[in-house]
Amino acid sequence: MNPTNAAEDFRSKYTSSGRIGGMLIDGFFAAIDDLLTPHRDRIRRVLEVGAGEGFSTERLRAMLPPAVHYEASELLPEQVIAARARNPGIPVREESVYALQRETASFDLVICLEVLEHLEDPETALAELTRVSAGLVLVSVPREPLWCALNMARGKYWRHLGNTPGHIQHWSSGGLRRLVNRHAEVVALRRPLPWTIALARRA
Repeated sequence: MNPTNAAEDFRSKYTSSGRIGGMLIDGFFAAIDDLLTPHRDRIRRVLEVGAGEGFSTERLRAMLPPAVHYEASELLPEQVIAARARNPGIPVREESVYALQRETASFDLVICLEVLEHLEDPETALAELTRVSAGLVLVSVPREPLWCALNMARGKYWRHLGNTPGHIQHWSSGGLRRLVNRHAEVVALRRPLPWTIALARRA
C-alpha cells in the first residue's frame, strides 16, 4: 500500500467492527470463495499483494488446498512483521505493488484486496499484478458511492463526506470492470456489500 496512507486503520475491520461488520467481512470472503471455486483445481501457486497485517492471508489460505504454494507481500515494514507472525510458514516479502520482485507469469493466481483505492497509479499496479500472473488476477475495492454513503450513515468521516482517509481512488462496480479490462479479461464480478470484487484472466 502507499506509505502516505499509513495513518489509515487497516486492522479494525478484522478486530473490532462488531457483529454487523463481522457479517460484512464474512460475506466478502464468501464471495471470494465463490469466485475461486470453479478454478480451485487449477491453482497451484498464489501471491497475495498488499497483505497488510496478514488477516486476509489467514482467510484466503484456508480457502485453498494444503498443497497450494502461497506467498504474500506488503510495502510497510511493520505490517510485514505482523503478517509473518500471524501466518507462520507463509513467506511474506517487503515490496511495492509497482515493482514486484517476481518472475513474469510465475503465479496461477494473484490477489490484491483493498489496495487499488490507496494508489496514485492503479493502472501501473494492475499492469504489474497481471505481469506476474500466469492466469488469474483477483482484486477488490470499496463500491462507490455506496461506501461513502454507508460511512456517513454510521457517522464516520463527515468532514470528508464519508470518504475513508487514504482512499484517493473511487470506482463503481462498472468502473472497476472497465479498469481491470484494460489489463486482463474480467470473467466474473461479485458485489458483496459494500465492495466490488473482480476476477480476471490474463490474456
